[in-house]
Amino acid sequence: MPATARLSRQPRRRQVLAGSFAAGLLAVTLVGCGGADAPGSAAAGSAATATPRTLPAAEATTLSQLPARLAADGTTVLVGDPDARHTVRVYADFRCPYCAKSEAATGELLASAAARGEVRIEYTLASFLDGRLGGSGSVKAANAARAALEAGRFAEFHAALFANQPAEESDDAFTDRFLLDLASGVPGLRSDGFDRAVEGVTYRDWVGQAQDAFRASGATGTPTVLVDGEKVAGGAQYDRAAFAELLERAGIPA
Repeated sequence: MPATARLSRQPRRRQVLAGSFAAGLLAVTLVGCGGADAPGSAAAGSAATATPRTLPAAEATTLSQLPARLAADGTTVLVGDPDARHTVRVYADFRCPYCAKSEAATGELLASAAARGEVRIEYTLASFLDGRLGGSGSVKAANAARAALEAGRFAEFHAALFANQPAEESDDAFTDRFLLDLASGVPGLRSDGFDRAVEGVTYRDWVGQAQDAFRASGATGTPTVLVDGEKVAGGAQYDRAAFAELLERAGIPA
């Protein structure tokens, strides 16, 4: 299915897109996570990894310094200086493997730009893959990310979730136990309140509202990335060099 697959209940399909954002990125075959809520099945209760992977020290340090808060709409998570000149908006589902590919290619670049005050990152967390595949990993991961926002550790935990995504999107691996183990690797995140929020899915209603905001946005799948309102196309969200060039063209030093 294409990187911005249809929200209708049509079968997923593959699409070849061309891009010319950087030398060598002339033709890229893309697939992405579509937004249809279709029934499916998932392996329940497995761990994403036996031992959570930690972020590189430099990246973790940068992320730990980024402020995050809810935007005025109540569903967007805003990371960085809210008065930054440039905006990058990201629509993603934590179970979507192509969102993880996008995060791997763009996350460090965006974090560095946000740390320099040049860009604010606006996240809308979708959770439609639970409906498509079965299970509750998307909702549980988004709920835990919302709890991390309350604890002042959203940026670090957001990155850690994607770094520890299960190998298959059908694997419903974001269990309470794994999410808490993952949170243990983020300094200052674990607390009685955070643990209760994860285990009790305290922010379930907010997760539903964020999914509604995703549907209403016009984004047709995940990942969808917009730089200063312009949708990133041609596969640049999966290629670090291409995305860096795109940011440069937008006036954001990479």
